[in-house]
Amino acid sequence: MQNTRLESNVNENIIQEEIQILTEMLLKATQKMISENTFEKIVELKALADEKNYEKLNLIIKDLTQEEMEIVANFFSILPLLINIAEDVDLAYEVNYKNNIGETYVGKLSESIKNIKDKNILENINVVPVLTAHPTQVQRKTVLDLTEKLHTLLRKHRDVKNGLINERKWKNAIQKHIEILTQSDIIREKKLKVANEITNVLEYYNLSFIKAVAKLMTEYKLLLEENKIELKNETPITMGMWIGGDRDGNPFVTAETLNLSAMKQCELIIAYYIEKLNSLYRTFSMSSHVAKGSKELEELANRSSDTSEYREKELYRRAISYIKEKLENTREYLLQDKEIGDKYLTVDEFVADLIIIEKSLLENKGEILVTGEFEELLNVVKIFGFYLASIDMRQDSSVYEASVAELLSSANIEKDYSSLSEEEKCELLLNQLKEDPRPLSINDENKQSEELRKELAIFRTARKLKDKLGDNVIKQNIISHTTSVSDLLELAIMLKEVGLVGSDFARLQLVPLFETIEDLENSYEVMDKYLSLDIVKKWVSDNSRYQEIMLGYSDSNKDGGYLSSGWSLYKAQQELSSLGEKYNIKVTFFHGRGGTVGRGGGPSYDAIISQPLGSVQDRIRLTEQGEIIAAKYGNSDAAYYNLEALFSAVIHRMNADKVNTDIRDIPEIQVIMDEIVEDSYNKYRELVFENPNFYNYFFEATPIKEISSLNIGSRPASRKKITDIGGLRAIPWVFSWSQSRIMLPGWYGVGTAFSNYINKDKGNIEKLRKMYKEWPFFTSLLSNVDMVMAKSDMDIAREYANLCKEEETKKIYEEILREWNLTKQVVLEISEHKEFLEDNTYLTQSLENRLQYFNTLNLIQLELIKRSREGKLLESQINTIHITINGVATGLRNSG
Repeated sequence: MQNTRLESNVNENIIQEEIQILTEMLLKATQKMISENTFEKIVELKALADEKNYEKLNLIIKDLTQEEMEIVANFFSILPLLINIAEDVDLAYEVNYKNNIGETYVGKLSESIKNIKDKNILENINVVPVLTAHPTQVQRKTVLDLTEKLHTLLRKHRDVKNGLINERKWKNAIQKHIEILTQSDIIREKKLKVANEITNVLEYYNLSFIKAVAKLMTEYKLLLEENKIELKNETPITMGMWIGGDRDGNPFVTAETLNLSAMKQCELIIAYYIEKLNSLYRTFSMSSHVAKGSKELEELANRSSDTSEYREKELYRRAISYIKEKLENTREYLLQDKEIGDKYLTVDEFVADLIIIEKSLLENKGEILVTGEFEELLNVVKIFGFYLASIDMRQDSSVYEASVAELLSSANIEKDYSSLSEEEKCELLLNQLKEDPRPLSINDENKQSEELRKELAIFRTARKLKDKLGDNVIKQNIISHTTSVSDLLELAIMLKEVGLVGSDFARLQLVPLFETIEDLENSYEVMDKYLSLDIVKKWVSDNSRYQEIMLGYSDSNKDGGYLSSGWSLYKAQQELSSLGEKYNIKVTFFHGRGGTVGRGGGPSYDAIISQPLGSVQDRIRLTEQGEIIAAKYGNSDAAYYNLEALFSAVIHRMNADKVNTDIRDIPEIQVIMDEIVEDSYNKYRELVFENPNFYNYFFEATPIKEISSLNIGSRPASRKKITDIGGLRAIPWVFSWSQSRIMLPGWYGVGTAFSNYINKDKGNIEKLRKMYKEWPFFTSLLSNVDMVMAKSDMDIAREYANLCKEEETKKIYEEILREWNLTKQVVLEISEHKEFLEDNTYLTQSLENRLQYFNTLNLIQLELIKRSREGKLLESQINTIHITINGVATGLRNSG
């Protein structure tokens, strides 16, 4: 099986050398701040960690004072962060090195395009990473900024080794930033507001996305030219965002945050355009006395207010000056509602002016002048427009139902809407949508409930933003917990209130989100009924005959376990895709993946190429969140590599659909999987929902209580008071198991299910091995289990189990351990490997670099939790537990 990460050509000694440099500087910075006695303990603890002597290490930790605990926790939290930086620098070198010498790697775009069988698959392709407000990224923006500075400095190390940069100055610069890091608060003391989340995530655009997307588009166009492919599609990659519009379970998302999200994006991207235009103005000094310009260029130049006698013959500068003036007026209009001078009403008008410059250059043999900065600007304008990302709106179906019930009651149409049957609801709603153009909310706004006022306000803001910035600024409205057709029609009623939906148009796509196992199983029936409605056919037609469906990985996993979730999602896509043929439309999917395997995570490339045949129809969207955003997009090189892998995987998957059949079309495979998955589902449910001691075990043997008090985002840990596992959000659920190192959501039930199947017939193991070798879905499924189990540690998990008060509760650990051992045995048996990660040398080495340090943090965390629960920790000292949580998450890199 191929590894989706780059395998390093660079000598491993260089990474080790850079880790050593950063470690020594961290030790030096720490020594300056603390007593010699405490420093000696840190040195001893690090030495014991390197030796993996956890027994002795644990004895020392138990004797540390609270003040020493905080210092030690800080040190061991920063160390994995510095190792991450060293590995990211190596990745950046490898991406550039392999691209520059033309060497191939998994996910390389040139390979996917070269192997295309039908060039038409590229005509409408659109890959959309969606950044979401589910931040298990507990680090502060300050730490992210310092990380970026250290990354930039470490990139220069190889120039230092070659004598091109003064070593002393370089070391001083790194030492300075490490010392600032050690003296800064690593995590937040105050909970984030939605406005902070918006500002924080937009930093990644300045940091990496804009540069990476522009570079990738340049490469893509060159590849199209080389392969003689002509396309009109200018937006094969665009960005999406939930922050500011996702109010499901988050009362702090309002009309104001939606507007702020769009306006902040607008402000950032126009500032980028103006900066680029200023640079081009300085660069394009060509004189018409020497180099001619087109008639259109001259007309553009003559509109400029730049009438300096020194610019008379500098047509390009005057044209750029005019474009910049017009753009500045556009900014004032969009951000401040000020009407001053000429402005761009649409981004297409802006593009048209830039193309005048491009054509003039090309007509006058200036091909080389179009490359570089000008090409980057033009690519970015076409991708990002006057905002960076299309903002999704999302709300729970129950909120829409309550809002519609109130509207119908206040309009004297139906006093008890919620008590109607599903058929009665649909009939009533369709009548309102088709026959009655009047809004329902004509009564006094003061008589409306706060929830209804809030919902209507956010829809009015969406209408205003679409009118101002263009329809694509908000394209989707997602309905969480969709279980019926009426859930979709209730949203349509709300959108009709503000003129975003009518009987023959829909300016927003209504996107159902199917989350639980049961919802996924019923999804075909719901969507079949929905798509059969005449009014819906008009809405879908208004959306170029595309219907998006969102699939929830997190809740389906929490509901039925890893195997059950994965297979239910796979089958749901197969069934839902068939609706495309039935209704002559294209069904597309939005994959709600988390960072971990337990939330649908794992390598994105493998995940996409393992989707069912025919399920990737031009467009695919997937969520990126938490510390995964920092890990994948923290610098422009990593962002380029990960975006390229996404794009390449979608092309690969669509291209594979042109091949006839493969193993997944064999009926026996469906039967085998259904049998295995049922066993896995039953085993998982038996533990999580049927064992009376499990609830107490989870709350005592994981740091869920401490995680719930972490300032990791604006959203509460649960939608309501937690009285059972079902009421808990998927993020703290998975995050807690990651911290306690069991990683239960990513593997539990797998061992029993496969073992039962293998034991039924001696030939069954060969069937599973064949599936592993030949079926991408099954390969990805097992590889993810392999990866997550490699990051688990059942010895440390036993220490967390010892936090339980009752012996009956502790016994849950033994049950989990038995399943872990069985899972390890069968996964290695099927893959025919001797150890975990046998075919993933990159991750093996990465864990070797860091594992001992976040193991140490786990032991520190355990001791702190014991003291806290025994009342020996002051409220002000709880923060130290949070530091350890941050450190473990940093070390794992995909914990939430």
